Amino acid sequence: MGAEILIQHGSTIQYPAVVEGAKLTLERKGTPGKLTFTVVKDSKLNFQEGDPVKLTLDGTPMFYGFVFIKSRDKDGTIDVTAYDQLRYLKNKDTITEEGLKASDLLKRIATDFRLNLGTVEDTGYTMETVVEENQTLFDMIQNALDETLLNTGKLYVLYDDVGSLTLKDINSMKTNLLIDMEAAENFSYSSSIDDATYNKIKLAFNNEKTGKRELYVAQDGEKINQWGVLQYFEEIQTATGAAAKAEAMLAHYDRKTRKLTIKNAFARPDIRAGSAVMVSLNLGDIIANQYLMAEKVVFTFKEDENMMDLTLVGGEFVA
Repeated sequence: MGAEILIQHGSTIQYPAVVEGAKLTLERKGTPGKLTFTVVKDSKLNFQEGDPVKLTLDGTPMFYGFVFIKSRDKDGTIDVTAYDQLRYLKNKDTITEEGLKASDLLKRIATDFRLNLGTVEDTGYTMETVVEENQTLFDMIQNALDETLLNTGKLYVLYDDVGSLTLKDINSMKTNLLIDMEAAENFSYSSSIDDATYNKIKLAFNNEKTGKRELYVAQDGEKINQWGVLQYFEEIQTATGAAAKAEAMLAHYDRKTRKLTIKNAFARPDIRAGSAVMVSLNLGDIIANQYLMAEKVVFTFKEDENMMDLTLVGGEFVA
């Protein structure tokens, strides 16, 4: 059956002739799902920006979004770019609230911007204040999820599940996919302390009542001797829980960042950014035999084969 693309214009359902090489890109945070494809223009094909687009693979729905860009050339083909609902989270707004959870914030944004909600798991942690001025909705939600992660250790993934905004704990997104030397055509692996690695956390609070600047520091002396001082500094708005926050941030950032990219694995419609897959590979300085999270998935659909590239992080791979 393979991949099939449907475009709806008004009440008319169309199955255009798609040139080989459609591509679907899914990323874990800050970016909408993006489907690009080329159709052959004929006398019956008629669609406009804003029209719904649906992609299925072997009968399983993978993507539901809307046409945002059309471009054409003299050969009579039209290049199309469609995004899922997450595209509307690029809108900007200002919010000032107290006592919200990240899941509450998502629900409020979905209501205000007329977005369809699916499963939204309760993120549990209540933020003291949410103050976001002229920020994208993406940034508002991600900031709330980051604060939840640092205070609870729980990582939540926001994605569009074929037309429904969904928020899930990463632990509920495990799949039975095994990536080993036979499952991928090739892989690339890198490790680094150059980005998002910190062995000293310093949080500063300006106490207006005492007129003093309070510092909350957590550090790893062994790693400082090994790597030098890699410091994260932030001015915080409240001292409540500041020492615990510094320790939690150190636990999260005091490690190498490792990235593993799997090239040309067979496409599976249930794999998306945020999915956990089992990886069993010897990477030289570390042997991966664990679940890793897909940070990015790029599907390529062709007539005779459908493949995917995976960018994976997790465990010692946390970025």
